[in-house]
Amino acid sequence: MLDIVSIFSSGGALSNHITGFRARSQQLEMAQTIATTIAKNQVLVAEAGTGTGKTFAYLVPALLAGGKVIISTGTKTLQDQLFKRDIPTIRAALKIPVTTALLKGRANYICHYHLERSLQDTHLSFIDHDEIQYLQKIKRYANISKSGDKSGLSEVPEMAAIWQHVTSTRDNCLGSECPSYKQCFVMEARKQALAADIVVVNHHLFFADVMLRDEGLSELLPACSTVIFDEAHQLPETASLFFGESISTGQLLDLARDAKLEAIQSAGDFVPLPDAIAAMEKAARDLRLTIIEDNTRLSLSAINQQPNFNVALNQLLEQLIHLVKLLESQAERSEGLENCRQRATNHLYLIQRWCDETEMQDYVRWIEVYHQALQLNATPLSISEIFQKQMLASPRAWIFTSATLSVKKDFFHYNSEMGLITAQTACWDSPFNFSEQALLYVPVGLPEPHHKTYIDQVVQSALPVLRASRGRAFFLCTSLRAMQRIYELLQNSDDFDDFPLLLQGQGSRTYMLERFRELENAILVGSQSFWEGVDVRGEALSLVIIDKLPFAPPDDPVLSARIEKINSAGRNAFMEYQLPRAIINLKQGAGRLIRDETDRGVLMICDPRLTTKAYGRQIWQSLPPMKRTRDLAEVERFFGVA
Repeated sequence: MLDIVSIFSSGGALSNHITGFRARSQQLEMAQTIATTIAKNQVLVAEAGTGTGKTFAYLVPALLAGGKVIISTGTKTLQDQLFKRDIPTIRAALKIPVTTALLKGRANYICHYHLERSLQDTHLSFIDHDEIQYLQKIKRYANISKSGDKSGLSEVPEMAAIWQHVTSTRDNCLGSECPSYKQCFVMEARKQALAADIVVVNHHLFFADVMLRDEGLSELLPACSTVIFDEAHQLPETASLFFGESISTGQLLDLARDAKLEAIQSAGDFVPLPDAIAAMEKAARDLRLTIIEDNTRLSLSAINQQPNFNVALNQLLEQLIHLVKLLESQAERSEGLENCRQRATNHLYLIQRWCDETEMQDYVRWIEVYHQALQLNATPLSISEIFQKQMLASPRAWIFTSATLSVKKDFFHYNSEMGLITAQTACWDSPFNFSEQALLYVPVGLPEPHHKTYIDQVVQSALPVLRASRGRAFFLCTSLRAMQRIYELLQNSDDFDDFPLLLQGQGSRTYMLERFRELENAILVGSQSFWEGVDVRGEALSLVIIDKLPFAPPDDPVLSARIEKINSAGRNAFMEYQLPRAIINLKQGAGRLIRDETDRGVLMICDPRLTTKAYGRQIWQSLPPMKRTRDLAEVERFFGVA
């Protein structure tokens, strides 16, 4: 049996196999703690600062322990990195013959049934010439691909509209009734996952598939001995999403689209069905049109002030009830019609539940409005009891790790939100020398963030710092509106012709990062996409500016309901819930700056509350131990500007 101490030592298996590997005491201690957690089937919440090497610290004991391991990550990018690079590296270094599988959500795999339906369908009138060409490329790829993973077909853009016609959803998958079941790419990926020692998933898939048994993968979790969550700070948000209930007008329109096709192909002689489908489709569209706003969240009380909303919702219920009755009378004519009946029945159930105040007592009811769709949501006020129940189902090791889980090394907020009160906790600081490598700058003279000229004054304070850093900056914003305004102000500034200006959304995140690295003196203005999971090492990123402290908007329906619940119990929701959340988010943004032991840079946080409010001290004490200043001249000296 390989010994963990020797594996991580200077002359050990990792240093012999990995170029540039350096022994770090934090990494070794973390690996030893995780090995003990796995051996004893315990629960561990572990924060590991940037540069600790947490991925190898959990992979080594996980591979050594034997047993089946599920590793869940925050993003598909990290999923791919683990599967294609990190796990093969450790497997080769330790010479352990473990089998691995990468499992993605069903929307990533071509569906033979829906591909064939699309090829036969002459009614896909909205599809243009490009989409028809894409359809032929997908057909050829499906015939030769072993995995059917759409990422293997780079000739068809990831966002092309045709993908939704040739992949399945949980709603429209026919399961074992499907005529193409034996060739199903999703089922093949699942078989491989069931047979593998190490399965790499992402958080969304973990909760949808494994926790909620939504996609027929209920065998995977009972068979595993260890679950590891990387980027575990994202779990409260993801778990809330999946432990809740939702139904959108988009799902109803998808049902209408599929039911129309099935009616033509399998029930062409039944005249009432197309009319009922069209009436339900119109009712779904009319419901969306009752809300004028776009890309917003509304609480139940705000919705009830919209006079047409409840009328339109009742009309939709009537049309859906009628459609269900007609589908029931025709369902036996094809698997597709039976699937449409099941979906219509389930959608009806969810809408009726959402309307039932008694059923929804422990949930927050709210709606989210998108450009073309409206979603009814019911989110649990607390996820801790639900998650605890899932974890207690059978004994195994549970490991939660991230660079940002604690507030001043206190895990109370995270553990209570996730129901991990009895978990062991551990914290390893970054091995980087922050006091030498980084400077925290809070400018003087800025107004409170609610002031109408706040963003304009933030940009004025940032201009001399951006000049001193010679670009090479991330300007991280807490809202899309602030991001757009900051970009416009920088664009109109006379001083910035020398520095290329990039804006989130001008391309994919991967493309934007590549451009940023290549340019070497760019300023990238971004919002949530660039706060985490982004790694730019070296001088290309030497300044991170944060417009204000990332408190969630208090009018968010779920947040306001949770705040009310905590305060009504006589506790302080701000100190117990809002502040810790903001600190964890801020640590993520600040973590973009120093990514390597040779990096140097300035973190500029513009928000005056960091110094004017009593809680400000708690915030900066939770950040890495950088030197602090309010003096612009000291920032200029740091960048070597006389």
